[in-house]
Amino acid sequence: MVAEDMNNFPDLVKETRKKLGISQEELARELGVSFATVNRWENEKSAPSKLGKAQFDAFFRKMTKRKKVSLAGEPT
Repeated sequence: MVAEDMNNFPDLVKETRKKLGISQEELARELGVSFATVNRWENEKSAPSKLGKAQFDAFFRKMTKRKKVSLAGEPT
């Protein structure tokens, strides 16, 4: 699980999106969720469902393997 601490999830979503240079809408499309969902996650208006979190975690792992993003403290 990538974002085990749900308190950091909004920051992780935003940081990942910014490192990739994509909009909330583009991230939403990648994850198969709505723009509003990504917006609510980033602004701490709602927490992700188990499915939404699993989709984000899978996307994050894929981007990590492609060396597009990294966990804090790791070089990209």
